[in-house]
Amino acid sequence: MKKFLIVTLMFMAIGIFATSFETITFDSKDGVKITADVYIAHPNTAPFIILYHQAASSRGEYREIAPELNKLGFNAMAIDQRAGYGMAGVENETVKRVEIKDDYPTYLDALPDMEAGAAYAMKHYAKGKIILWGSSYSASLVLKMSGDDPAIADGVLAFSPGEYFTWVSSSLITKSAKNIKIPVFITSGKNEKDRWNSIYEAIPSPKKIYFLPQAQGTHGSRALWKSTAGNEEYWQAVKQFLNQFLK
Repeated sequence: MKKFLIVTLMFMAIGIFATSFETITFDSKDGVKITADVYIAHPNTAPFIILYHQAASSRGEYREIAPELNKLGFNAMAIDQRAGYGMAGVENETVKRVEIKDDYPTYLDALPDMEAGAAYAMKHYAKGKIILWGSSYSASLVLKMSGDDPAIADGVLAFSPGEYFTWVSSSLITKSAKNIKIPVFITSGKNEKDRWNSIYEAIPSPKKIYFLPQAQGTHGSRALWKSTAGNEEYWQAVKQFLNQFLK
């Protein structure tokens, strides 16, 4: 009976650990309140991953992923950028606060939110290594952030990046990628390589790596969801890349 009780308590603890997060708000560069979910399971010296969602999405994109990152030894924060709606039943709270004038916020309008998220995490939560993680348009922007500011992160993961900002420049991300010296991981759906290969080739970092699944996979960070065929392949590649930040 005593042994059964101990085992039961262990499973209860694992369940709590896997779903524990705190929802916070902080200011973007223009004063808009940004909503984020913070997943803290380790001391503040543990590596910290900042999770950015894809188009029409929200921080809900990471409700399934972030607890797994906790289990691997990372703290994490998933933010709502102002370019999005909702995902996994979680509404994008940040976009509700944006005063929409003539047009809906563009992907580039979310860049100050992402930069503010990185700054907030470094100030309040992270005393160790910082890793930026993006999905679709935000995958492109984490590459831009890493190239434009070498001190902003120690590593970057980009799920389905591309030159999505052609109204500004056809090579906006590639130009920044030429300055990236930190470890980089790029992945996508099996048939999406053409969207990001030129960006990857421009990165001079000797610690860059890309991964394409044997299965079809999918666009963005949802590749890691249990509902995505072949998610195990993605997870294996992600874990191998992330291991270097635990040393």
